[in-house]
Amino acid sequence: MKIKVFVNNPWQENTIVLYDETGEAVVIDCGCFSKDEERRLIDFLAENHLKPVALLNTHLHIDHIFGNNFMLDEYGLSARAHEADSFWVEDAEKYAAMLGIRGITPPPALGEYLHDGDVVKFGHSELKVIHVPGHSPGGLCFYSEQDKLLVAGDVLFQGSIGRADLPGGDMRQLIDGIREKLFVLPDDVRVIPGHGGFTTIGEEKRMNPFFQ
Repeated sequence: MKIKVFVNNPWQENTIVLYDETGEAVVIDCGCFSKDEERRLIDFLAENHLKPVALLNTHLHIDHIFGNNFMLDEYGLSARAHEADSFWVEDAEKYAAMLGIRGITPPPALGEYLHDGDVVKFGHSELKVIHVPGHSPGGLCFYSEQDKLLVAGDVLFQGSIGRADLPGGDMRQLIDGIREKLFVLPDDVRVIPGHGGFTTIGEEKRMNPFFQ
């Protein structure tokens, strides 16, 4: 499996493209905010002869869904995410205004709900869905056992964890979920967080101050 990460929007959000030798790809957390950011993604997919077959969201905070309308318009893909986060889509304009952003086009409704234990398939690749609430009630991580790769959204960062003070957040739930569902993965699993640089499960078990 190959990886491409685009850093998008004012919150420096990681928009992730995963693809394999078949040319099929998934886009995770499309945070494209500007036309230039949309064009970068379009050009990358076209230049590498990739066909996006799924749009996945780790959660539905506004900085991770700015590009959902674009993905629907350009590729006919509706986002797949956890039902518990649906309220973020329904109230997206209100939450955007809280961040000082007005006049956004409301994001489209979800196309499909994902649940803990589901498997998303594309090409010759598979991603297991892991539900880790606490940053957001519908927080999801996507795990490729074959490639030892975890897309963690805003659950786990390099040296930190997601905030829990937004609607539906729960710090204890988040910490317990990381311990019970993520720290049981092999230490050499690479982690792509929703913001910032890559890390590994082993590094976070050893060094993350929230677990010392």
